[in-house]
Amino acid sequence: MKSVPLGVFIIMALAAPAFGQMLQAAEGVTARDTPLDAGSSITLTWQPSPDEAGRKVQVLAYEVWRATRAAGEYERLGEVESGKENYEFTDEEAENGVEYFYKVRARGERMSTDAAPAGPVKATAEWFHPDRLNMLVASVVLAAFVLYFISQARAGKELFIRRIAGLEAVQEAVGRATEMGKPVLYVPGIADIDDIQTIAAVTILGRVATMIAEYDAALLVPCSRSLVMSTAQEVVKEAYLEAGRPDAYRRENVRYLTDDQFGYVAGVDGIMLREKPAANFYLGTFYAESLILAETGHSVGAIQIAGTAMPSQLPFFIAACDYTLIGEELFAASAYLSREPRLLGSLVGQDLGKVIILISIIVGVVTAFLAQFGFELFGRSIALEQLFVVK
Repeated sequence: MKSVPLGVFIIMALAAPAFGQMLQAAEGVTARDTPLDAGSSITLTWQPSPDEAGRKVQVLAYEVWRATRAAGEYERLGEVESGKENYEFTDEEAENGVEYFYKVRARGERMSTDAAPAGPVKATAEWFHPDRLNMLVASVVLAAFVLYFISQARAGKELFIRRIAGLEAVQEAVGRATEMGKPVLYVPGIADIDDIQTIAAVTILGRVATMIAEYDAALLVPCSRSLVMSTAQEVVKEAYLEAGRPDAYRRENVRYLTDDQFGYVAGVDGIMLREKPAANFYLGTFYAESLILAETGHSVGAIQIAGTAMPSQLPFFIAACDYTLIGEELFAASAYLSREPRLLGSLVGQDLGKVIILISIIVGVVTAFLAQFGFELFGRSIALEQLFVVK
């Protein structure tokens, strides 16, 4: 056997990386459930390959692979580019309660090496997030306010609610329709009964229908959803019974038109032009049809009261209607009109909570301003005072 010359051996040793030197795996691979989260998340951390630190072999990236068994088939989740001191990868597609195993693969130009699998580990949801303790305290305080004012309302105590012009005008609108011998048109929006604005509109409908029954006026309620129609029929019937006028209830006056948006608008406009209502109520969810309805109602000379929580439609109602309930005033209307203790107490309790939140925001802004600029202004005032004293 021939001996290898020393020069050839040195050349071969220097050229070994180019011919496939083994790539060392990443070190310290750990997998754990991501803390303080809602679940479905597992976090992996690891240290770089010794080859990356020693620059023996170039490491391009670290690939993350996942399996449900240590010796099972792994699926690739993603990769992290090399060049960092510490590595982290979060698997946000894990199922809660399922055991997973993870591999981190160091990938070079011509080769790759897997680290030992980490696991098993399960993703779980946390019950409490300590960093959100302030939200828990605020929720408890708000709930305490609501429960306290509900008990006060049930005890017969008079609770203050600020006046809402649109609701104050309901009696005027119904009275005008009665004097003119014309009907009242009530449009509960175009959303289905599962929409919170529709629920508020149907609740207000009950109070308005009671007033209409007492005044012996006619009520027309065109609906764009069948479930809304069924609910409105029962609400109006109950209102007439409460007013002692069950014989005046007309089931056909609460009717279904169509689910189509502009087909419904055309139907309502036709009712306006034929019946010439003296008062129009638009309460609920509205979209592009808001201005069409309001302009048609204005053309027939009706007094119009609108209300919606859709910011994009409020300008049209404000411009074309006599009164507009803006945003949360729509939801407060049911408590305002009915004076039902639970609704009234909830409304007052929430209003007090909003006042406290507003005061806290103002105090926080002032405190932050003083902390940033107050000392600087104070220092300047002392310098000016010393300057005047010297002079």
